[in-house]
Amino acid sequence: MRRIQAGSALSAFGLGFTVPFLYIYVAYTRDLGTTAGGLVIGVFALAALIALPFVGRVIDRRGPKPVVVGASVVASLGALAFGMSTNTVTVMLSAALLGAGTAVAQPALATMIVWATDARGRTRAFAFQFFLQNVGLGIGGLIGGLIVDKSRPSTFTLLFGIESVMFLVLAAIILSVRLTRPAPAPGAMDQGGKPAGLKVLLRDKAMVKLLVLGFILFFAVYGQFESGLSAYGTEAAGIEPSMFGTALAANTAVIGIAQFVILKYVDRYKRTRVIAAVGLIWAVAWAIAGYAGLGATSQAMATAAFISTYALFGLGEAMLAPTVAPLVVDLAPESMVGQYNSAFALVKQLALALGPAIGGPMGAALHAPYIVTFVLFSLAITVLAARLGRMLTPVQNQPSLAAPPSRVVARYEPPVEKVGTAA
Repeated sequence: MRRIQAGSALSAFGLGFTVPFLYIYVAYTRDLGTTAGGLVIGVFALAALIALPFVGRVIDRRGPKPVVVGASVVASLGALAFGMSTNTVTVMLSAALLGAGTAVAQPALATMIVWATDARGRTRAFAFQFFLQNVGLGIGGLIGGLIVDKSRPSTFTLLFGIESVMFLVLAAIILSVRLTRPAPAPGAMDQGGKPAGLKVLLRDKAMVKLLVLGFILFFAVYGQFESGLSAYGTEAAGIEPSMFGTALAANTAVIGIAQFVILKYVDRYKRTRVIAAVGLIWAVAWAIAGYAGLGATSQAMATAAFISTYALFGLGEAMLAPTVAPLVVDLAPESMVGQYNSAFALVKQLALALGPAIGGPMGAALHAPYIVTFVLFSLAITVLAARLGRMLTPVQNQPSLAAPPSRVVARYEPPVEKVGTAA
């Protein structure tokens, strides 16, 4: 498990090195224009959307290990090609390779965590993965920001080269991991003895509702970080661009601090209640953002309110890490874990693609409707989580209710003496 987590953190570190600077690299460093800079982000997401529908069955049939290794090699080639690309065609091809490789690796890594843990340890394993990925992204972005110089292509070539090496290191680490494949669950195989497909997943009403909930979760917050929220903050609240870095730092700091505190208590509550609480917290966060942009307040108060919004989003993210991903796994039959993880990853990518496209124009021009829309989306999270809770078994909703395995090997029973009566 330690090697899986280390590999996951290294891949996040590599992504943090380059992803924040893709637009600058393409549009300005390679002088391909702002249109190409915008398209490269779209291609990055589109490649993930194309690859993810097929990867789940491969994970379930071949296992997650070869999928992670193959995806890491593809991502490594994409990163290396990115650093040497000088025209629009090679940049787009590189973005496709990098986007597909990184997207495919995620559900496969999640499946490896499932194979390496039991139901009771899964919550902490996924929470720790989320924490390490955030740390990796943050450190990678920080170091990358110190190295890059948009007037010097060689600095970007260095970054992409380091990212390429990080993906190869991930592949090497995963190759060293030995895992035992769980036995298939009854009813999860088709007549040919192969893992059941999409029909089984779509008949799982709880999973379908969780997919809808997941889309709203990622659309309502994660999909707004890149464009909608920053556009709203700039246009409506007059936030200085430099303050967005401070706000993101506050978001990351809250995640880092809250993650381990939350882990001490999250097992005591039903997962759907924790998710419902996230919806309420995010609704408050959006209301504070509304106050920052629409309220008659000083610039200093507006900036403080905006930073608080990002901090509250971070608190919600820390609460989701030990609840949503393990719930996806616990709903899946043993032979369909890869397909369930891939379906959830696909919904996530779709939300992250649509979020900026819809939220960006709204945040820039329709200030009040933008805030109202996402307050309502946040409240919808609470409602959907409450309804999902009624569709789960008690153990699915709160794994701590499962009886721990007995450690008693044998119990000493003193012999019973037969006392006879005197004749």
